[in-house]
Amino acid sequence: MSAKRNHKLYFPNLNGLRFIAAFFVIINHTEQLKVYYKLGNGVVSDFAKNIGKLGVMLFFVLSGFLITYLLVSEENLTGRIHTKKFYIRRFLRILPLYILIVLFVFFIINYFSFWDIPRMKSPIKDNFSSILLLHIFLVPNLATAIYGFIPYIAQAWSIGTEEQSYLIWPVLLKKFKKYRLYLMIGIVFFHFFIRVLLSNTFGLQIPFKNIIYKFWMHFNIDAIAIGSIFAILLLNKNTILKYILNINFFYLVTIITVVLLLGAVKIPYFHYPFYALLFGIIIINLAANERLKNVLEWKPINYLGKISYGIYMYHFIVLIPVLMLVSNLNIDNNIVTYSLIVGISIATSSLSYHYFETYFLKMKTKYSFINSGKI
Repeated sequence: MSAKRNHKLYFPNLNGLRFIAAFFVIINHTEQLKVYYKLGNGVVSDFAKNIGKLGVMLFFVLSGFLITYLLVSEENLTGRIHTKKFYIRRFLRILPLYILIVLFVFFIINYFSFWDIPRMKSPIKDNFSSILLLHIFLVPNLATAIYGFIPYIAQAWSIGTEEQSYLIWPVLLKKFKKYRLYLMIGIVFFHFFIRVLLSNTFGLQIPFKNIIYKFWMHFNIDAIAIGSIFAILLLNKNTILKYILNINFFYLVTIITVVLLLGAVKIPYFHYPFYALLFGIIIINLAANERLKNVLEWKPINYLGKISYGIYMYHFIVLIPVLMLVSNLNIDNNIVTYSLIVGISIATSSLSYHYFETYFLKMKTKYSFINSGKI
């Protein structure tokens, strides 16, 4: 068994994609909050509004691809999926930093007016206990559905979506071993069906419909399933890969994706699944296309991807003092603003990774059969 635990799994370029996804979210939150500090022209562009959730979708597709590939590879290596060990690995990777941020937001930031956002009242002020409990029990996406935008910890909703999805993921993969591809396709259509049902109730009286609908819109298990579809295709060496891994097809999809993102193009009815599909094609190519193996393998980008979870979780806390500083100094310059926000977020995340998260990541290896790095 010890030999099996030394098996390594590494996909090139994906750390770089993680940082890109985190940067999308930083752009979204920065542009939304600049308005409150009278920075910029007072208008949040369609690009900035669109890019935040799509950055999270990129995270979800990446996560679905990697987690599914890891679990099935573990099964191929050891003969089965070890569900309990998977849960322990996930908790050790996600919970320590998540809990630290929750404690910092609720018991420090909440009591210091320094972090107050002008003209924006945090729901935590009036609903402290209920919002705290929802975060402790890993349903921050439900807190968002009930109370709306929650400053400083708004980004945590995606952690809830991921961890809730992964409670059932190994079980589903084991139960539907022969039909995994169809299962993932079914999840995508099921998510769409429920969304349509909730947005058009056809006269049905659904209790708490608005809250359920908002929760479902933040429960993007369909994006995770789309990532899993590409993992299963790669694991099964499906014949369709000769078309997906075509370099010209990759360039075409990448150009289309960039143009759509820059143009803030919204796709009717299938907005997030459509972008998730584009992201999945880009991900599988960057991971498995030999001609692209070094595209994002520059050491600084690779490192930023390695600490991207911290960048994602800390950046909102960094935003407030930086925007306050540049506003008070009358420095309405995006280069200065973003340099400070990104730089301080990276520095904070780097310290957190090396002096806090690494302790738990080392523990995680005891429950791993595959050395999967940051998966």
